[in-house]
Amino acid sequence: MINTIIFDFGDIFINLDKQATLDGLKKLGMSDWNEDLNQLNISFEKGQISTENFLFGLQQHAPMGSIEEITLAWNAVLLDFPLKRLEFLQKLSKKYKLFLLSNTDSIHIETFERENGISFYSDFYQCFEKIYFSFEMAMRKPDLEIYNYILAQHNLIAKHTLFVDDKKENTDAALSLGIHVWNLKVGEEDVIDLFSKKELPL
Repeated sequence: MINTIIFDFGDIFINLDKQATLDGLKKLGMSDWNEDLNQLNISFEKGQISTENFLFGLQQHAPMGSIEEITLAWNAVLLDFPLKRLEFLQKLSKKYKLFLLSNTDSIHIETFERENGISFYSDFYQCFEKIYFSFEMAMRKPDLEIYNYILAQHNLIAKHTLFVDDKKENTDAALSLGIHVWNLKVGEEDVIDLFSKKELPL
């Protein structure tokens, strides 16, 4: 029986438009998203480089953009956070221990908080026992160490824990540790439909 749920953030609660960031960077001179950019992003998500160095690194690939324009393009991924998801989470928090586990960076979190306001994001954060952002942990999904860390920190039992994420590589990693998973299909499923997933021991 599940008593703990660990949630991803992007495309689970806040809607994302990843193409908008790619399109924005291409308008600023980026030819394509490549492995160098991927490694730059991973380093930033792990908090291994500063915001300034990350934006400068992006600028090397999008030379027509100012730092301000590149920041706007980077934040174009962030869309709305439907209120129904917050309300669902608030009800859920009365029955389950909840955690947030997100591969994200300081720019996106600061932007989310600024654009949604302290009242909204405080209500959101208060639903969780603890919030884990990759850039604060120096770890990121799907590396097994991040799941093992949370399990150990809170004395969680894998078979009593559910992990919800939209990326299969992330849910596959959690599943390998004996954690129950829901690989949510963006655009087809919504987190508020959690209890309609009959295969989960809720």
